[in-house]
Amino acid sequence: MDSELASLIEEIEDQERRLRLPGFDNDDAWQIGIILVELAASRRAPVTVDLRRNGQQLFHYALPGTSADNDAWIRRKAAVVDRFGLSSLLVGRQAFADGVSFEERFRLDPDQYAAHGGSFPVHVHGVGVVGTVTVSGLPEVEDHRMVVAGLEQYLDDLSKN
Repeated sequence: MDSELASLIEEIEDQERRLRLPGFDNDDAWQIGIILVELAASRRAPVTVDLRRNGQQLFHYALPGTSADNDAWIRRKAAVVDRFGLSSLLVGRQAFADGVSFEERFRLDPDQYAAHGGSFPVHVHGVGVVGTVTVSGLPEVEDHRMVVAGLEQYLDDLSKN
């Protein structure tokens, strides 16, 4: 595995350890969703933002420049997080680091699962993974990084209150 890929995998694993929430209810989903929408709007990023808890969609917003295709990508990326409990980017990059594609390794229907960046597990302290935060519309690493930036801002805001 090359050092750049190893570094990215290590970075994502660190993010998943750090970005854990004290709880996750409908209001939390709203607040995180709004942070992400404002972040995307400030960057003029044509993305769709989606938050789910146990499969229930709690927040969904499509910024200008998006289409129903983004919704399909969200569904497929979130399915990876739901199945593996890890971010969609991490699952895809771990397979690649081992010299196989996600599709080859897991033999899952590509119409149902996409191990591309942009969906991140909602991990609640003392509970585990309870949902997903997903962004679709940018290149996969940028989708992932936008979700991370939104979660970091949300946790920073929580720590100030």
